[in-house]
Amino acid sequence: MTSARSHEGPGPLRRTGRAVGHALHLPFTGTARGIRKVTHAHGAGESGLGKLIELHAVNGAGDVMITIALASTVFFSVPTDEARGRVALYLAVTMAPFTLLAPVIGPLLDRLPHGRRAAMAGAMLARAVLALTMSGAVATGGLELYPAALGVLVCSKAYGVVRSAVVPRLLPPRFSLVKANSRVTLAGLLATGVAAPIGAGLQTVGPGWPLYGACAIFIGGTVLAFTLPPKVDSSKGERKAQLVPPHGTAAPVGTKGPRRGRARGRERNGEKRPGLRSVGPSVLNGLQANTAHRALSGFLIFFLAFLLREYPLAGQSAAISLGIVGVAAGVGNALGTAVGSWLRARGPEVIVASVLALALGVAVLTALFYSTVMVAALSATAGFTQALSKLSLDAMIQRDVPEEVRTSAFARSETVLQMAWVVGGGIGIALPLNGVLGMSVAAGILALGAATSVRGLLGAARRGSPHPRVA
Repeated sequence: MTSARSHEGPGPLRRTGRAVGHALHLPFTGTARGIRKVTHAHGAGESGLGKLIELHAVNGAGDVMITIALASTVFFSVPTDEARGRVALYLAVTMAPFTLLAPVIGPLLDRLPHGRRAAMAGAMLARAVLALTMSGAVATGGLELYPAALGVLVCSKAYGVVRSAVVPRLLPPRFSLVKANSRVTLAGLLATGVAAPIGAGLQTVGPGWPLYGACAIFIGGTVLAFTLPPKVDSSKGERKAQLVPPHGTAAPVGTKGPRRGRARGRERNGEKRPGLRSVGPSVLNGLQANTAHRALSGFLIFFLAFLLREYPLAGQSAAISLGIVGVAAGVGNALGTAVGSWLRARGPEVIVASVLALALGVAVLTALFYSTVMVAALSATAGFTQALSKLSLDAMIQRDVPEEVRTSAFARSETVLQMAWVVGGGIGIALPLNGVLGMSVAAGILALGAATSVRGLLGAARRGSPHPRVA
């Protein structure tokens, strides 16, 4: 009898424990299953795109944690004049070297076609280590913070280049590239929106805590990168693309020896090495337009950050003013991503030209009628047009660039866009804090982009694509 009771007693307790554990576990597992269902829909799970979507969400969450920690140290913790000096130092120590490093990121990663998963995992792990390193210096703002910040920036951009190159390898059947990029980008935006308040909460605990959170997130991303399918590392059928191949030669400038001889032999036989210019002007004109959008983004981030701290929007505090601009830009970016997926890249040349004209018009109006509403409108418009223009550029690359060089084209075009962001940020930090002047410069950046690209884009749209391969 005693033995029977001993077997009966733990049964109800065990069942109760399991029920309580299930109840506590359900919100997390249910949420995880819901997220997995969304990211793996429409064949994305089978192709591996779903895992890339989740990895990019992790990337966005980790990056925003580091941004919060750096902003609180470099920008918010000191008076405005000292903050401007600190940010100028930050740009000098991080952005200037990055401007020199950015052009080699794409070509360097082109040489690692069999190690893309390792490259993405390495970029994640390096940022985890650097976040941990910065956690000790973030409270004091010491100079050792800046080399670590440069490392984080380079790793983040390297991840972005590899991610752009990987997406074409993971397209599900009947899935356009613009739709795939829309999903990946939207996941990053949503993760950023979720992680930002968490990072702000950790900041109240201590200046290093957002960096501890970033370290944990990036360690998870390191593991997740290796779960991508092996075809990510395949380079079968790929060749390297050149943004501007030299006229009259099939080999790049500086190529020596047998390699250059083989290239010339191919040219004599009528075989030209694939390159972006060889497929028509749409991609190059689209890249020029996107360069203007990306430069505007970098300019607005740095210029408005200081302008609104020193001269807040009418009736608002500096923090509220920055919040209005930041939320407007985020909402515009998310809306542009959603619209890009809905449009399915119909007439991408017309879309790029139209959104560039839209952004230019709003920038001109903001310079003429500078106000709270107009600044918020420009921020939202810049986010919307940048997202939609980038998705349309992706569609043109998919359509006009041969498959054997398409992956390389994404890597190189992304590097150019990151450099444009750096240049725009440098202009923003150097400009005097005058709202009308700043908005006039913003309009000038967009006008330069329109002058170099819109005519070519509309002409290409009238002629139609010689490579009608839009998915």
